[in-house]
Amino acid sequence: METITLELTIDETNTILNGLGQQPYIKVADLVHKIQEQGASQLATDTPENHTEKEKELENIISERDGK
Repeated sequence: METITLELTIDETNTILNGLGQQPYIKVADLVHKIQEQGASQLATDTPENHTEKEKELENIISERDGK
């Protein structure tokens, strides 16, 4: 399958995740997980001390959805 790369702000990513959260779980679970994994891996390259409040919010959303 062909892929694309998008550059989104954390707010834009959260908007997408919130919209997906309104859809039936069975339809969007894999996509939500993929977005969360990619977002988490990109945020993990930074030290927590350098994260903005919005980045910390995204980390919390990811952790809550993953049950951590």
